[in-house]
Amino acid sequence: MKWIYKITYPNGKIYIWKDLTGTFSYFGSVNSKLLESDFTEEERKIFTITREILWQSETATDSEVNQKEVEFIWLFQSNNPNIWYNRWPKFKN
Repeated sequence: MKWIYKITYPNGKIYIWKDLTGTFSYFGSVNSKLLESDFTEEERKIFTITREILWQSETATDSEVNQKEVEFIWLFQSNNPNIWYNRWPKFKN
């Protein structure tokens, strides 16, 4: 199963990512330093995120999944520095 999912962090910022293997425990590869800079040491002690599967397919090619990922990044504007943790594609104001 291939998924596109949205991760929502405690500060309300989101991250859109894909999983080409259907690995339940995979939560993307958000930039750790960027994420850490948004939370105090105390806030990092108890940290709850939500992962929501937005789209899934058993038959899509990797290329189709990549394209779908970009569509969802634009849809949710998760590349907008006010909303984001996606650094690509570059946000255009």
